[in-house]
Amino acid sequence: MENEFLSKVEDNTAVRAWSGKFQTEKGDSLTEGYTSELQNFTRIIVTQNKLQELKDIWTSWDECIKQLFYQSYGDIPYLLDVKVDKRLFRGMAQFWNAAYNCFTFGEVDLVPTLEEYTTLLRSSKAQARKIYAKLTNSQTFAKRLVNISGMSESWVTARIQQNGDSKCILWENLRDLILTHPDVKKRVEIFDLSIYGLVIFLRALRHIDEAVTDLFDRLGKGVTPVPAILAETFRSLNMCRKAEEGRFIGCAQLLMVWFHGHFWKVDKVSYRVFSEGYSPLKEEIVM
Repeated sequence: MENEFLSKVEDNTAVRAWSGKFQTEKGDSLTEGYTSELQNFTRIIVTQNKLQELKDIWTSWDECIKQLFYQSYGDIPYLLDVKVDKRLFRGMAQFWNAAYNCFTFGEVDLVPTLEEYTTLLRSSKAQARKIYAKLTNSQTFAKRLVNISGMSESWVTARIQQNGDSKCILWENLRDLILTHPDVKKRVEIFDLSIYGLVIFLRALRHIDEAVTDLFDRLGKGVTPVPAILAETFRSLNMCRKAEEGRFIGCAQLLMVWFHGHFWKVDKVSYRVFSEGYSPLKEEIVM
């Protein structure tokens, strides 16, 4: 175990050294003479959905249903218990450098990576090379909801609402399905869609946006959601910083866990991060 751990540490050190050397050789990717400066104070809003109903449903399920969920969709139920410190988040957002798409803390730059977010979500079915991209000839919102919910098209159509330029469905409609659907797999699937719509991509409070169902529909085919999650995180931070105000609509929970993970914990055993059974999200909520 010790030798295996040390070899991984050496590998990581080599990667960091190579990255630093490459950046020094190639120089700045922006225009010559550009000086990186953080913008003025940003009045960022971190409004979250109330997740108690989702927590209650999860708590009511037996271990068999929970294991079915973990095997199908990974560790995202732990996001329900991640507390977002709004003051810390607002403070952290002041260090987001929109020019470089990273956090700049003095001379240190930090940014969430695909590998880090993949490790956090721990979705065994997601394939790193299958990246989500919206298809121009994809199914309609109603058709996707029919496939996901197992309900009739008339049932779905009656519950679709218009929200600006996009369509959505009210969370209460999905909640009722989770509580009453006779098919356990469908209940698990709808519950996962709800987390994606209410926690990971929360465009409209207490509503699941049609764009979320397009991504969710592809998860069953092994598509990884991580690039889309990161892209929305960067886009939202950039928009807020450039406008010097705005509402963050990325996944604040994941970003906070990632941020906490870069601070050493006294009781943390470092080699655990290389164990297949290690769950960073679980560790975050039990601390």
